[in-house]
Amino acid sequence: MTSAAAPAHPLDSRTAAAERTKVIADLTDAHSTTLESLLAILRSRDTGDAAARQQATDLAAAAMVQLRAVSDRDRVLTEEPVARAFERLRDDLRPLVRFGDLDVQFIEPPVNGRALPGEVAQAARAIVRGAVLALVEQPGVARVRVQWDCDGSNLLIHIRDDGPGALTPETPSVSQLAARVQALNGSLQMEATPGWGSEMSVGLPLDAPAATVTAAAAWGLSPREQGVLALVASGARNRAIAETLLISENTVKFHVANLLRKVGASTRAELAALAR
Repeated sequence: MTSAAAPAHPLDSRTAAAERTKVIADLTDAHSTTLESLLAILRSRDTGDAAARQQATDLAAAAMVQLRAVSDRDRVLTEEPVARAFERLRDDLRPLVRFGDLDVQFIEPPVNGRALPGEVAQAARAIVRGAVLALVEQPGVARVRVQWDCDGSNLLIHIRDDGPGALTPETPSVSQLAARVQALNGSLQMEATPGWGSEMSVGLPLDAPAATVTAAAAWGLSPREQGVLALVASGARNRAIAETLLISENTVKFHVANLLRKVGASTRAELAALAR
């Protein structure tokens, strides 16, 4: 049984979002100042070419160091420790435990496991909630075991019940979950033994898929376009791509339009399919 304490993660999420907004605003101001300083150096009539070049180089180097530091901080804010993500899952499932006759056993992931990208953590919780609800819809289910693990590249989810073992991949609730997992480039396996229960295994990749080197070379993609393409293939929308790459949404739209043209795709969905 979980404790009856009220979940604190909505407040944590708002705090992280506010801090990330501040980080991005600070970064924008810093880069604006850097660009203004570079222009001032290059336009100066009192500075020789060699001196201007040295000053511009030093300024750009310092800006790159700052960018990497802020990028690392942003990554912390957009990722979620796997133990915290699992604790939020326990909070999500608390009503089933408190107000129903269901006994939920939680097998926690290693505390030092790899942090989860925010989108993966959120999707994983939603998938587990849907899976548990699908399992408890069967008659006679009294116990469910939920386990998370990580192999370094994938979040591994195992869910088992003590029900009649009647679920199949064709069961509507299971097929809906499978479609959601597939959209994340993950895998879902369903095993059921009549009279012994059902077991669902889900694997969710933690890294966005990248276009192959051959495909990227054939399409003539720049490194930035390859990064945008990988995120499009993962299902990320323009706003999420912009936040991940620290560029504007308009720039993302520009890159996506170029990708559609270079790849020969007519829709975003077709572009994502070709990238995979």
